[in-house]
Amino acid sequence: MTWKKALLRGLLGVPIGVTIGYGVTVAMSLWFGDGSFSPVVPALTEAIGSEAAATAVQFLLMCLMGFVFALASCLWEVERWSLLRQTVLHFLALSSTTLLVAGVCRWAEYTPGGLWGYLAIFLALYAVLYVSISLHVRRRVRAANRRLEGAGRDNL
Repeated sequence: MTWKKALLRGLLGVPIGVTIGYGVTVAMSLWFGDGSFSPVVPALTEAIGSEAAATAVQFLLMCLMGFVFALASCLWEVERWSLLRQTVLHFLALSSTTLLVAGVCRWAEYTPGGLWGYLAIFLALYAVLYVSISLHVRRRVRAANRRLEGAGRDNL
């Protein structure tokens, strides 16, 4: 993959990140709110000074998050790297970005324990998704190999 393609993929992630981020704020407002929309957590509004400025900061950080997540997906396409290297770099890119954004946006309690707890939840979700996707891909590869073996026998 070229740097230009990777950059374009990252840019494509920006609106996706914003859409997901604000989808979460709508869901959280419906679930935990009192009937009003809360675009940011109150702690961020207090830290920044106004809800509008806090919303702008969160918006920019969601843009960053979408960009990094989409750009990090390019790591899986570097064929000369081992799966372990790809996984470690992908995890580091996503977890560091998530932890930074969660800390600044006050999605996690702004204490070392709160941020470590947020990271632990992220790690658990990452592990579940990674194992699930790996098992799915392995099943698809085995099925494709069986089809290829069957097609090879038919040509003999």
